[in-house]
Amino acid sequence: MMQLLLLVLPPLLCAATEPLPTPSSDGYLCPLGQFPCGNLSVCLPQALHCNGVDDCDNGADEENCVDTTGWLGVLGDMLAGNTGTEDEADTCCKPPSGLPSPPHHTGPSLPPQHIPSGPAVLEMFPEQCRCWGRAVDCTAQNLSTVPRISPNVTQLDLKRNKIHTLLDNQFTGCWSLRKLAAGPHQTWGTSLFPEDLFLQNNKIRVISPKAFAGLSQLRMLFLSHNRISQLLPHTFEDLNRLEWLILDNNRIARIAPATFSGLRSLYFLYMLNNSLAKIPDGSLCVETPKLSWLILRRNRLRWIQGGVFSGLSRLVELDLSCNGLDELPPSLFHGLVALQQLNISYNPLKEICPSQLESLPQLLSLSLEGLEIPNIHNVTFRGLANLSHIYFKKFQYCSSAPHVRSCKPNTDGISSFEHLLANIILRVFVWVIACITCLGNLCVICMRSCVVTESSAHTMAIKSLCCADGLMGIYLFVIGAFDLKYSGEYNRHAQGWMASVPCQLVGSLAMLSSEVSVLLLTYMTLEKYFSIVFPFSYRRAGRKQTASVLAAIWLLGLSLSIAPLCCKESFGNYYGRNGVCFPLQSELGERPSARGFSTTIYLGLNLAAFITIVFAYTGMFYSIRITTCRTAESSVCPRDVAIAKRFFFIVFTDALCWIPIFLLKLLSLLQVEIPGTITSWVVIFILPINSALNPILYTITTAPFQEKLLSDLAAFCDPEMRPRWLHRAASPRCITALHHRAASPRCITALHHRAAMGHQLTAPTHHQSSCISQ
Repeated sequence: MMQLLLLVLPPLLCAATEPLPTPSSDGYLCPLGQFPCGNLSVCLPQALHCNGVDDCDNGADEENCVDTTGWLGVLGDMLAGNTGTEDEADTCCKPPSGLPSPPHHTGPSLPPQHIPSGPAVLEMFPEQCRCWGRAVDCTAQNLSTVPRISPNVTQLDLKRNKIHTLLDNQFTGCWSLRKLAAGPHQTWGTSLFPEDLFLQNNKIRVISPKAFAGLSQLRMLFLSHNRISQLLPHTFEDLNRLEWLILDNNRIARIAPATFSGLRSLYFLYMLNNSLAKIPDGSLCVETPKLSWLILRRNRLRWIQGGVFSGLSRLVELDLSCNGLDELPPSLFHGLVALQQLNISYNPLKEICPSQLESLPQLLSLSLEGLEIPNIHNVTFRGLANLSHIYFKKFQYCSSAPHVRSCKPNTDGISSFEHLLANIILRVFVWVIACITCLGNLCVICMRSCVVTESSAHTMAIKSLCCADGLMGIYLFVIGAFDLKYSGEYNRHAQGWMASVPCQLVGSLAMLSSEVSVLLLTYMTLEKYFSIVFPFSYRRAGRKQTASVLAAIWLLGLSLSIAPLCCKESFGNYYGRNGVCFPLQSELGERPSARGFSTTIYLGLNLAAFITIVFAYTGMFYSIRITTCRTAESSVCPRDVAIAKRFFFIVFTDALCWIPIFLLKLLSLLQVEIPGTITSWVVIFILPINSALNPILYTITTAPFQEKLLSDLAAFCDPEMRPRWLHRAASPRCITALHHRAASPRCITALHHRAAMGHQLTAPTHHQSSCISQ
């Protein structure tokens, strides 16, 4: 398809150099950052133009939104206007003398305006090839060398063959040849100009310096999709009328200083997807003064000497995207006074000099996608008065180009031009979930302080978990508050917000809450596991030991959360990658230390904790099930069901919270593009799941807590109204046996099962204290 489009030449250059039409104006001026609705005296902000919605009454805000700058746009206009047809001319080809006539071909013929001029007979051409007038088609004929053809041939198609080498004077006899091409997509029925020569999709490795000698009439040379690794000096020296040189999808690693010698008529140089590492200093501007389009996308350029393009005063489009450029000399674009489209996207650039683009007065389209621009400023784009389209990696950068009507992207899926939280549902539920999380955990802390049901060590762990989960609610409150603060004008403050101290602190607060909660849940789960599975050999930690473990967990969580703040050189703006200040996914340009840090936390520490919790609860249920199978109580089955339900919901909420985060992190490491919308929903709805439900799962729904709470409430209201079931505990036989330290196995197993179910025993024995209620 690319080669098909490239065959429109003479009108293209003329159209590209003509000034673009300017829409009529009634002289009404809009404030900076706003643009008029056509000829109406109504102005709309940049965010409402080209957003897919008709915000102007006349729909003018959605007009002229397609970027037609550069050769592709002009080419589209030319193709749209090429609708003339005529009757086909009667042409014939004769085979070389002494050879039989070729069989009749029924393939597509050239339209009359595309048929080569001159004599309608070729005396010499390969038998297996097709011929129209002076055009020969040898596509996919397994040719290993260039065939002998009459010298007056004007088009020669040799694509999809097995030609390995182009020797010296290979086409010397073809004095009329004007187009020599080698590409996979051109067909005779769509040829837009006569006299072609195609060499695409061969296996050409070597081109001799004199391979194109004598082709002084050649206008187009197509050598794409071959295996060319080097272009020798003076290879194209005789091609003084060549206008299009197509070299994409080869292996060209270097260009000699005199490679393009003689190409003084060259308009279009297409070197997409090669291995070019360096551009010779000054060679382009000296040898190709008429060059208008230069495509160097997807090469291996790491440095370009300043001033190398200074002589290209007619250059309209320059594409340097997808290379390895980490620095651009300030004078790189000097002299490009006609440049309309510049693409430097997806390079590892560290910064853009404020004066980098000031020498491009005619620039209409600028692509900076995939670039982190920490020093971005309004001054960088202020001199580009004609700029109509600009493309960034982050929509927040659009605030630095308020005079550009079309700035993309409009959103990162999390935030938009107007709001920190783009979706109205997120803006509402961030407050709802924050209230539920904070109030639920605060309520549990108060009730645990007033209602004593278990050992003080276990109560300390529960309170600590509530504090960690409460921090997540505070984080959501802060995000909601700043969303309200910046409502309607977020993009003006986006860069400042993401780099600000509040964003860094609230991001570290969310990380602290998340990691401490995970570590505490793991610790409490292991305590419960050892108490139930090994009730006799395991000795529970006391108050001091528990306090030490909790302190260590908080110190570890604090260290993990502030590490990115203390090592800015290694982590960069770790928390300020998005408006919610919480990095869940890796980015292409992320620093290696930051990538390793986040991977270690999410796919290392947190994943190991989740697996531990799953296996621990599975082991606990299995142990309790085995124990109850040995008892003769009739209430065993209902209790098994109750235990299974509790354990299932604990594991299920953990899985619901962490599995999406694990998948997001893994997909981002595999460089799978993840919409920002998913990240925002994960942060607001999924990440706080544990923080909101932990108070319910670990306190409010536990049987001992409910019994003790109801008992205290009943005693407070009327001691005589206390229900009998509140006094239920272990069987008298077991209590008596425990007091004498000689309980039978049946009683011990029954006690073990009752403790696992969370029933509070009345006898303060060692076995009783080793069973932690859920």
